[in-house]
Amino acid sequence: FTMNALYADAEGTVVDPVGGLADLRAGRLRFIGDPEARIAEDYLRILRFFRFHAWYADPAGGMDRDGLAACAAGADGLARLSSERVGQEMRKLLAAPDPAPAVAAMAQAGILSRVLPGADARALPVLVALEDGLIPDPIRRLAVLGGADPTDPLRLSRAEARQWAQLRDGLAGPGPVAADAYRHGLAAARDMALLRAAVLEQPLPEGWQADLARGAGARFPVAAADLMPALSGPALGRALKAMEDAWIASDFTLDRAALLAGAARG
Repeated sequence: FTMNALYADAEGTVVDPVGGLADLRAGRLRFIGDPEARIAEDYLRILRFFRFHAWYADPAGGMDRDGLAACAAGADGLARLSSERVGQEMRKLLAAPDPAPAVAAMAQAGILSRVLPGADARALPVLVALEDGLIPDPIRRLAVLGGADPTDPLRLSRAEARQWAQLRDGLAGPGPVAADAYRHGLAAARDMALLRAAVLEQPLPEGWQADLARGAGARFPVAAADLMPALSGPALGRALKAMEDAWIASDFTLDRAALLAGAARG
C-alpha cells in the first residue's frame, strides 16, 4: 500500500516514491499500482487491505473502489492461503479499535463468507459500542460474528477455541449474569452479557456490572465433608451438584444450614 511505502535516508529525510505520505495524512488506503497485480503476488493482501483500513484509514472517506473491486475479484485466491496466515490477519483486524466498517465491507465484497462461512457482521458495531472502553478482544468479536466453528479455518489455539465455544454457548443458553459469573468467572460472564445484548438486540440488564461482581465473588457454602459419611462416590457428587444448583437458583441466598436441611429432607 502507498502509506507503508515510506522510507527515510541516513539524514532522516522522508522518501515517498508513490505519494504515500499524502494518503497517510488523509487516511486513504490505496494499493501501489494495479491492485489486481498486487493481490496476485500475495492473496493475503486482500485481508491486509481490510486490516489496514480498520487501523489506519478514515472510515468516513470510504474504501478505494479499485482496491475493493480487486479484492472481490481475487477472492478465490484466499483458498491458497494457510490457515495460520489467515488467522493472524483476522486477529489483527478484529483487534482494531473499531473494525466494524472494514468487516462490513468484507461481507459486502463476499470476502467474509470465504474466511468465515455463515458469519454475520451486523452485530459487530453494536458490540463495539457496548464494549465502551474495554480492551479489544479478537475472540470476543469473532464470537459475535457467529457462523461455522473457526478453530480450523483460523487455526485457533486451544484456549481461543474454548473461549469462542463458551461465548457461543452463552448465547444458546442465556442465564442470569450473576450465575454466569459464578460458573465461568467475571470476564467470561461479562463477554457473554455483551454478546447477548449485541446479537439478540436486548439492553444489558439493570445493575449487570454489580451482578457480575457479586456472582464472581460468591462461594458455595457446602463442602463434600458436610455430606460424608452418609454419602460417597457418585451419590455424593450428585447431591452436591443438586445443592449447588438450588443455591444458584436462589441467587446465592440459601445458607449452609438451609441447604443441608433441604438435602436431609431429600
